[in-house]
Amino acid sequence: MLAGFTNLTFEFGARTIVRNATWHIQPGERIGLIGYNGTGKSTLLKVLVGEYSPSGGVVERGKNVSIGYLHQDLLSQEIEKSILEVAMDAFEKARGIQQRLTVMEKRLETEGENEQLLHDYADTLHEFELAGGYNMEHQAEEILHGLGFDTEVFDKPYQKFSGGWRMRVLLAKMILQNPDILLLDEPTNHLDLPSIEWLEKYLIHYPGSVVIVSHDKYFLNRMVTKIVDLYQQELNQYTGNYEFFETEKAMRIEIQQKAYENQQDYIRQQERFVERFKAKASKAAQAQSIVKRLDRLDRIENVELERPNIRINFLLDKQPGKVICTLKQVGKSFGPITLLQNADAEICRGDKIALIGANGKGKSTLLRIIAGTEPHQGEREWGHNVMESFYAQHQLEVLDGNNNILEEMSSSRAGKTELEYRSLLGCFLFGGDEVEKKVKVLSGGEKARVALAKTIVSKANFLMLDEPTNHLDMHSVDLLIEALNRYEGSLIIVSHDRHFISRTANIYWEIIDGKIRDFKGTYEEYVRWKEKITLEAAQKAPVAAPKAAAPPKVAEPAKPVDKEKQKLIQKAQREFETCEAQVASLKRQHEQAAELLAHPDTYANKVLFKAAEADLQRIATLLQASQKASERAFETLMAAEEA
Repeated sequence: MLAGFTNLTFEFGARTIVRNATWHIQPGERIGLIGYNGTGKSTLLKVLVGEYSPSGGVVERGKNVSIGYLHQDLLSQEIEKSILEVAMDAFEKARGIQQRLTVMEKRLETEGENEQLLHDYADTLHEFELAGGYNMEHQAEEILHGLGFDTEVFDKPYQKFSGGWRMRVLLAKMILQNPDILLLDEPTNHLDLPSIEWLEKYLIHYPGSVVIVSHDKYFLNRMVTKIVDLYQQELNQYTGNYEFFETEKAMRIEIQQKAYENQQDYIRQQERFVERFKAKASKAAQAQSIVKRLDRLDRIENVELERPNIRINFLLDKQPGKVICTLKQVGKSFGPITLLQNADAEICRGDKIALIGANGKGKSTLLRIIAGTEPHQGEREWGHNVMESFYAQHQLEVLDGNNNILEEMSSSRAGKTELEYRSLLGCFLFGGDEVEKKVKVLSGGEKARVALAKTIVSKANFLMLDEPTNHLDMHSVDLLIEALNRYEGSLIIVSHDRHFISRTANIYWEIIDGKIRDFKGTYEEYVRWKEKITLEAAQKAPVAAPKAAAPPKVAEPAKPVDKEKQKLIQKAQREFETCEAQVASLKRQHEQAAELLAHPDTYANKVLFKAAEADLQRIATLLQASQKASERAFETLMAAEEA
């Protein structure tokens, strides 16, 4: 065990975060710490690193175990260094030795030849080499490149970057420190898709343990092998990724609910017997015995999945024409940087578009062009009867600060009742008296949620959404997905949440070389298409022409096709397809076994119930192993294609 809790109780004022919780982090584990917004996930991490003291129980940390903790509060630090220097601060020991070397070099310049000083200098150089000093700059640059930074900005002051880019610098520093346990609190919040994918590949091979707090289901499914669920002041642990957790948690709750109902039936039967026969002398002793048995009974608690289950319904005022918006020869530049050049595109009725790609490629700019709030070259034309609504995180000034949240929602004039507005605001984490808060006292995230809620209740037939999931928990994201799937209008979304866009979009736009390239299909199909065109581009890389003055060379025979490589790729492809088929088969078996376990006849028969429960656990174990095998097969296939 590296670190963890034993019988931990932590109270934050009058509120209890956890009670008698036990959780141990083992070497090499990749854990997802999840829970609804406000349950105390970040607080729990602070208890683990020693920022807060527990009310009861023990916080355990192994001797010499190092913990790296990345969280949003770090952004408030004032750092007067370049981003490369901030990242290189991870090499604390090597940087200290480097400072000693600098002092020695100055002494050598002034003191001339000093045998003892030269000897010490040579020893210190060797010490610097052992500490990785000669590689630290290269490693820092490599990590910063992976997180989306260009070489040109490495010397730019940290303070000149926005909050999102600062978080990337701090993430780079944390990765370079290589702690035994890496605690990441919402690490994907400020990353674009290429950076998230890079981080995934890095963390998969990270030698230490990783604990991730995230609302990104797609990221958790790929990253973690264990889920710790902070729910109703308890820590419940599940071996598997997030998808397995969702199924297993629902099954556990259903089993406990059935057991509770069965016990309640038994209690009612026994109580009726006691009530009926307690006055009869012949049955009084038996009735008294039943009362004592009921007093000793270990009562099963009633459980229900506590979460807001409301439906967000869109109302459309008008049906638009076939074409929503047309872009013709659109251009947009910022100084020497050209984002769009003679770009054409068309949005049709029913299109649900995800605008994706790396940061800085012009996604939000294109969204503003479509909305009509960004000057540009070329033409943008609305179709017939288009009623648009635009949600952008940087346009929160449209909210009236003097309104309370409920009044601000009513100003949308969507024609809903106060109860309907309250229900919708509950989905966006504003419950009870919170709807009476003035907009001007809300945090940036709370204002963003109000703006998104106003966008949803508008009667628009065309929605433009810029990062709509940034401040929502997983369940709220799922509710929004359901609402957008029922939405009969058209929409275009900028988002880095792959779970969200894979469930809502049917078309994917990406800005490449100033043009808008579109792909119709699922997100998985888009990823495969993207990998294919990237491979083709690499294969078609231009070869430098020979110089005119160079003597003629004898043409080399064309290289034969690497048959061995082709065989390896084909073998890896077959193995991957076999694993995927096995995963699909086991998922079906798991669903059937879960249905059998939930059947009333199974509960009525103790032997049948135990057999069904054991069978479900067996299939779940096989499914988890099969999913891991599929991941390994996919990695083998990728390695074979890149070799």
